[in-house]
Amino acid sequence: MFRSKRHSLVKRLWKHRLINDETQSTTESPEELELKSVAHTMLKRLKEKQLDILVQSVESKGGENTECVLLPKEHVRVGRRSFSHHNLCCRLWRWPDLSQEAELKRLSCCNTVNDPGYVCCNPYHWSLLLKPDTTVADQTRTHEQIERVKITDDLLRVNESTETGMTPTTRRCTYSDSVNAMSGPHWCNIAYWEQRQRVGRLFTVFEPSISIFQVLPHGDGMCLEILQQDSNLESVRRTREKIGFGIILSQEGDGVWVYNRSLFPIFVNSPTLELPNSRMLVVRKVMPGYSIKIFDYDEAETLERTRDPLQYDGPYDPSSIRISFAKGWGPCYSRQFVTSCPCWVEILLNINR
Repeated sequence: MFRSKRHSLVKRLWKHRLINDETQSTTESPEELELKSVAHTMLKRLKEKQLDILVQSVESKGGENTECVLLPKEHVRVGRRSFSHHNLCCRLWRWPDLSQEAELKRLSCCNTVNDPGYVCCNPYHWSLLLKPDTTVADQTRTHEQIERVKITDDLLRVNESTETGMTPTTRRCTYSDSVNAMSGPHWCNIAYWEQRQRVGRLFTVFEPSISIFQVLPHGDGMCLEILQQDSNLESVRRTREKIGFGIILSQEGDGVWVYNRSLFPIFVNSPTLELPNSRMLVVRKVMPGYSIKIFDYDEAETLERTRDPLQYDGPYDPSSIRISFAKGWGPCYSRQFVTSCPCWVEILLNINR
């Protein structure tokens, strides 16, 4: 009864650790005992407030918006392997099979990217990096399977003026100044769709990052639960339940990134993720916990110069991204078109519109 709050926080953290299949057993293995000793030594270096933040982050599985948890940039040894502090925390509370070679990407919510001596060890400030060239599937697109939505300048200007209270403007971002959109115009609009029907108004984004979610303990962003309408389709209702914490979109210096924070995969189609001047429909599958660059500014500028308009049937929007929740589409799936997916969003980038 006289144990400190600090001891209680460490005990709660250790209770929520994840164990990989190799070490899972009723008795603790020598490696597990050594890992426990190293982890407890690491946690002793944290102040009580930082331990409290780490507990909130771990117990909410990233649902709570928590601050950074700082530890020195150094490595610790577990057996024959050496781990950085943030890698070890991610291994303990997110990915127990995380290898030393795995590439981690810092999320936009982390504010310690330029800290010279310390690294953030909040495991929910990190994601696994998904490289586009590791997910390309051979998906041949026929003339009938090409489906593009054209969003004209006039339509965007009307939406901006009627839905955000802004007066119409003819200013347009270029690829070079789009990274500074936070101090200028909005950098994207988001449309939420249920199959072929758009639900709610366009959501205009000015901040550098935006959360799109169904339910979240605490957080700001685009809440789909508010937009959704009653549907007679069981597939739509089931997919809504799978969105959960949803995704985070972030505009960064090199492009636009998406982080999948839900418990189910998302599927992405973007002009800069496709093969240039080919009739290939590439839909990327992004598993939970992964981040991927869904729009590359340099690649987009190159495609704009080299794109052959004869390669596309019908309207083509080079600044539109589509993301479906839980269900994929395209030649590799039963759904051929994104409009057959139960729940999906369209990201309309404010570039050259």
